[in-house]
Amino acid sequence: MIVIRSFPYSGVLIDAARGVPPFDQIAFDYLDDSRRTFLTSPFVRLEVLPKAAYHQREAELTFYEDFFHHPQLEWCRDWEQMEKFANEESRQHGLGALDALHVAAAYLLGADELVTTERPIKPIYRTSLVHVIYLSSASL
Repeated sequence: MIVIRSFPYSGVLIDAARGVPPFDQIAFDYLDDSRRTFLTSPFVRLEVLPKAAYHQREAELTFYEDFFHHPQLEWCRDWEQMEKFANEESRQHGLGALDALHVAAAYLLGADELVTTERPIKPIYRTSLVHVIYLSSASL
């Protein structure tokens, strides 16, 4: 079986955790795909977990905690390299700060794909470091 090294964008986690259409089931199925090894960074965690905790959304918080504590989840914690590549991608392709950090982390982890809920017209799709896929077109 081919294993896909996949970096889910924070929006994918949010869609799956909150169960709000139109992408909730697609996001959940994607995250439940046994063909994928998931990759992440502290920036994804910071985008989703604290806000769920603050608003006391317990089911959402549990979903995120389960994802981030999964024993096979791979983390990028190379701060200097993430900053270096994020800076380069931002300058070259006009990416926003967090998008550039997500791209850099995915690249450093050797991701086959970065799956996002960002529309295909967004600057994140300009990167050449990692293949960016819109959630609704991710092959499940």
